Amino acid sequence: MHPLPLVAVAGSPNAGKSALFNALTGARQKVGNYPGVTVERKSGGLVLGDGRPVELVDLPGAYSLDPASPDEAVTRDVLLGRQGGERQPDALVIVLDASNLDNHLRFALQLIELGLPTIVALNMVDLAKRDGLELDRERLQRDLGVPVVETVAVRRRGIADLGAALDDLLAGPVRRPMPDTPSDLLRLQRRAREVASAAVLSETPVRRWTHRLDAVLLHPFAGPLILALIMFVMFQAVFAWSETPVGWIESGLGALSGAASDMLPDGLLRSLVVDGVLSGVGAVIVFLPQILILFLFILLLEGSGYMVRAAFLMDKLMHGAGLSGRAFIPLLSSFACAVPGIMATRTIDDPKDRLTTILVAPLMTCSARLPVYTLIIAAFIPDRSVGYGIGLQGLVMFALYIAGIAGAWLAALALRRGVFKGGGGGFMMELPKYQWPAFKDVLLGLWQRAAIFLKRAGTIILGTTLLLWALASFPQAGPGEKQSEVSVAGKIAGGIHKVVAPIGFNEDIAMALLPAMAAREVAVSAIATVYAIDASDEEVASATLAERLQGRWSLATALAFLAWFVFAPQCISTIAVTRRETNSWRWPLFMVGYLFILAYLAAGATYWTAIALGL
Repeated sequence: MHPLPLVAVAGSPNAGKSALFNALTGARQKVGNYPGVTVERKSGGLVLGDGRPVELVDLPGAYSLDPASPDEAVTRDVLLGRQGGERQPDALVIVLDASNLDNHLRFALQLIELGLPTIVALNMVDLAKRDGLELDRERLQRDLGVPVVETVAVRRRGIADLGAALDDLLAGPVRRPMPDTPSDLLRLQRRAREVASAAVLSETPVRRWTHRLDAVLLHPFAGPLILALIMFVMFQAVFAWSETPVGWIESGLGALSGAASDMLPDGLLRSLVVDGVLSGVGAVIVFLPQILILFLFILLLEGSGYMVRAAFLMDKLMHGAGLSGRAFIPLLSSFACAVPGIMATRTIDDPKDRLTTILVAPLMTCSARLPVYTLIIAAFIPDRSVGYGIGLQGLVMFALYIAGIAGAWLAALALRRGVFKGGGGGFMMELPKYQWPAFKDVLLGLWQRAAIFLKRAGTIILGTTLLLWALASFPQAGPGEKQSEVSVAGKIAGGIHKVVAPIGFNEDIAMALLPAMAAREVAVSAIATVYAIDASDEEVASATLAERLQGRWSLATALAFLAWFVFAPQCISTIAVTRRETNSWRWPLFMVGYLFILAYLAAGATYWTAIALGL
């Protein structure tokens, strides 16, 4: 007895594939799992016009035959006849979303190359027409070389036509020869755009502008340059736009310090308020405007639809380092904070890809580094123009972010060539339409970021600063002694200084490194606290932290400190979430170790190069 003809229903996610399958099979369905995997297998029966029964199988949605998930692997294996206990289909129904044709055609072209008897169901044509898109079905059929049937699955429109076309297809199925060399994804994408463009009879101006913008923003040469230019402008704005609000905060903190000094008698309480709380925590809060400006750009890029296109541009670069394209979103999240970035790696199915992404996520320059960067840049990099509209300080900030990205890329490459041998796969994504970011959403995002930053300032940073103040205040210095040297903190810093002295760090920096493990911003508050303890109340109120640094550090030391923080071992929260996500202490300790080595070597190389150049 011959088995029933097997027809696979395939397509990209959100094409209406399952709705079409349900319309074809009705209640004649069976649900189970594929042998050996926990991926759902849904099959059903269909009776053709001449009475012949057919078995349909609804394959998991996929973007490519190069799988990036277990679902996509099952789809590939079924279509190629590799799935255990599953024979290769006799025919194929490819479901396309008519309103998202160019994206879905890429996978359809790859499926057509398999040579199976194929029908294309052009689904959701009603929604496409509603959005002002009219398609030429006959032109699409001619370009694809397979029958194309228009359908609206949820309304059962076109289902009878699809059944009739399937009847004709199975009457005498003829396999087309597969190409000797399968097309690569970039060639398929170009072909998909050509076919989709040729099939368009008319469309709204918004759709036309989307395609025109994508032609420029996703261009292999112009696209990365535009992305780099956007990042460059962003970091120029961090300094140029924040100057006035930073001045307001500094003036307010100076006034508070002066008022506290006048109100409180000389002693430990005044030192606690002025040197510990206002100087330490205030030194971090002053950088709130820069952080909000940075996130303003990020929220605008996300809301406009550009951020997903940035992921598309970065995919090829990441693939060169052996990272999966799916790693982009977790690494992008790490620019805000490594903790949610590491948690976002749960979407990566390959264990080696996921672990590599976790280990390099702390190298992405998180917002906690921004106070350190802006403090040192403001103190030691001249506020001058190096070209029309280009400030030197913003240029240095841009270079630091690029150094972090380059470090993450090289670390991923080394890990994938050594510890986790293998290469990452690409990934497919659907590009959203361009739109104006919602003003309300942007304001809400900025409010949430400000709340998170101020909460950290009032908890982790305040607690760590007060602990450092206590360690730096006791025992009390005698006549002629320097408080920061005789205190408990000074003794601890003396031990750390022996390790970091070769890379140009002084004892003040040594004292700041240990509390910075709680949160990177604490490095700023730690330095501010130490300098406030050694200074008079008048000096604290009259001079900013950046002004005090200029007289105590050399430029070589400042540059080395910046290089250290590009690679510096991450905060305790990052270590804790890495422990939780890897279920082991092995990888958090490995991460801390290799980042410490990178930071030490980078700071040392920067310091000795600067010394050699006379800086």
